[in-house]
Amino acid sequence: MPKILIVGGGYAGFYTARKLEKWLRRGEAEVTMVDPLPYMTYQPFLPEVAAGSIEPRHAVVPHRRHLKTTKVVTAKVTGINHATKTATIQPEVGDSWEMEYDLVVVTAGAVSRTFPIPGVADEAIGMKTIEEAVEVRDRILTNFDKASNLPAGPERDRLLTFVVVGGGFAGIEAFGEMRSLASSLLALYPNLKFEDTHFHLIEAMGRIMPEVSLETSKWVIKNLADRGAQIHLDTQLKSAVNGVVELSTGESFESDTIVWTAGVMANPVVRATDLPIEERGRIRVQADLRVINDDGIVEGAWGAGDVCAVPDLTGGGVGGFCVPNAQHAVRQAKLMAKNIVASLRGEEPKDYFHKNQGAVAGLGLYHGVFQSGKIAIKGFPAWFMHRGYHGMAMPMFERKARVFSNWITNFFWGRDTVSIEARVEPRRAFEEFASRPK
Repeated sequence: MPKILIVGGGYAGFYTARKLEKWLRRGEAEVTMVDPLPYMTYQPFLPEVAAGSIEPRHAVVPHRRHLKTTKVVTAKVTGINHATKTATIQPEVGDSWEMEYDLVVVTAGAVSRTFPIPGVADEAIGMKTIEEAVEVRDRILTNFDKASNLPAGPERDRLLTFVVVGGGFAGIEAFGEMRSLASSLLALYPNLKFEDTHFHLIEAMGRIMPEVSLETSKWVIKNLADRGAQIHLDTQLKSAVNGVVELSTGESFESDTIVWTAGVMANPVVRATDLPIEERGRIRVQADLRVINDDGIVEGAWGAGDVCAVPDLTGGGVGGFCVPNAQHAVRQAKLMAKNIVASLRGEEPKDYFHKNQGAVAGLGLYHGVFQSGKIAIKGFPAWFMHRGYHGMAMPMFERKARVFSNWITNFFWGRDTVSIEARVEPRRAFEEFASRPK
């Protein structure tokens, strides 16, 4: 029985495993999925998790609960030797081992891409994982608690100054949701005023959100400006050492919360393989999602999602390749599962072809934007469309139900504004009062 190894349990990996379970006949193949996390994160919901609109656990899909016949291994793949068809598996506890396979499917996704800017590695936080979104939420809430006990001055300004670096969809959505949360908190802190909060978004390009029209992007800037947020275009972050934000324009201010959303790169695990990689560090695949090198198809190797350079046959991609987003990853995974089954049965795989259906973004409670071709919808209708689309796109019915129940509960009682930042050091309270030998 052929052994299929799926490397990565994000969008592409999870959906590939789900569809293989559906389409493979009993005994036709054995599927194993390896990922260091026991769940798939629905990343479009991270901004709402950061804003307290969605319970963090409801924005993830547990692998073992929803994959019935796939063998789930919670560990890292630290190397792939396709010449011998073996992968090195490293669990968090215990020794590594070699796993043999017949087909390898690389869906390891992407990680935050940063630049060697002083202070970023020490002070900033990303918005790629559920843990990062929770930390941003708790940081905002805790900073309001701290600031409410301080007089006006530099220390309070630092706590109430929030910075997002990157003006793409991820950055703008996070920025808008953070601004929305901060505005709603002011009613709980009578000694803090709207003018005491400061929000800065830093974008190196001359515009934001390249996925929408220039006119729509200008509307987004005006919407955020009217809500007390400042967007710095054509501006680069020069330094963030000790939380002191220095911009290429010469402007400088202090911030206790710096969120980095300025790009992603292919998971570095691909560098520890003998699979062909293109100049941007992604695995080379052709349109049917089989891995290729200069001599043609690499037998027994497949790939999809952000970790791969997938040709965009519609002509709408950047540099001729599909852009790294969930819309492509999910559809590529479903087709790849079909193609793998077809190849096992001696049939020809099909090429991936998907035209962008448009872009929809949430900018905070009751604010949103939608763009499809020349059609643009703004404000509350777009925000409602955003929630409807992503609510239905969330995998698994029970996950959908949890998310929608969050939104319904919040509609009547407001979002949850409890910080549990003490979770970072859960033993502190116990250690403080624990008896020790004299």
